[in-house]
Amino acid sequence: MSEDTLTPTDITLLTLLQQDARTTNQALADAVNLSPSPCWRKVKKLEEDKVI
Repeated sequence: MSEDTLTPTDITLLTLLQQDARTTNQALADAVNLSPSPCWRKVKKLEEDKVI
């Protein structure tokens, strides 16, 4: 995954996780206006794509 394919939500998630890697999924979801399940899937996808 290149930076060109990251969505604004992905970038926000990455920023939040860089600030505090222990942030809960619920807090991340609230910050990006997603429910917890889709937020979790986005984070897992970033991990699978070796972005994080």
